[in-house]
Amino acid sequence: MARPLMLLALAVALVGCAPVDEQATTASSAAPSASTACTKEQLSLVKAGKLTIGTDKPAYEPWFKDDDPSNGQGFESAVAFAVAGELGFDRSEIEWATVKFDSAFAPGKKTFDFDINQVSITPQRAEVVDFSNGYYTVKQAVVALKGGKYATAKTLADLQDAKIGVQVGTTSFDAVKSVIKPSADPNVYNEQVDAINALKNKQVDALVVDLPTAFYVTAAQVENAQIVGQFSSTGGTPEEFGLVMEKGSALKPCVDKAVDALKSKGELAKIEQEWLGSAVGAPELS
Repeated sequence: MARPLMLLALAVALVGCAPVDEQATTASSAAPSASTACTKEQLSLVKAGKLTIGTDKPAYEPWFKDDDPSNGQGFESAVAFAVAGELGFDRSEIEWATVKFDSAFAPGKKTFDFDINQVSITPQRAEVVDFSNGYYTVKQAVVALKGGKYATAKTLADLQDAKIGVQVGTTSFDAVKSVIKPSADPNVYNEQVDAINALKNKQVDALVVDLPTAFYVTAAQVENAQIVGQFSSTGGTPEEFGLVMEKGSALKPCVDKAVDALKSKGELAKIEQEWLGSAVGAPELS
């Protein structure tokens, strides 16, 4: 994920769209065998008749609202309910499970059907879990206190000597190490709130988080903070968030189908505009 410091957290379990033979049960090759293969009645779920969706707690804005994933407010809550709707579930048939961010994409059996928690799709993570097609393309952002030494940085090179705070296990951490490449190792925190507090207390010069999180940090979490700029965390392929599922999940083709349908109908774009529309305008750092 570009899921850093922030605020924030959802993933999957062993599920089946329709009977398939043993050789076809990989996440990458499984596919619905007919137009009805992804009907609700045919899905093999963690709990019969219920779609279990995972995310972290606290669940931060703008991805969720009021720390309540079940209210349908916030970008990822809205996306989760939209995907569930495409799979045939109404709100009464959805259960939310608390899943720590890094547990969502750790190896092993899952207690959810899919997890949504700003988890970026990476080759390393994809070795042990399945991802849906991407539902959001994300950039990283640098946040600093106004008037600070690095608040006016114009390029990534200007940040070389900054003490940077970042959450462990995130693509923001990877971006600091591989793109910014500061002269000193970044301060690494287990939880986003700890990284935020480090900036508040001037223990770090800057934070690196995904761009929507950066807007929330500056608007609601850290007084006198500003977005220095945004940058791509990769050299080529855009970074995307994906829904996380257990490795080999037979639910993957159905979830992919749901995400693709929401894209083609323009629903994902509408949800993004509603909840992340302010996350624009940050200058590019190169």
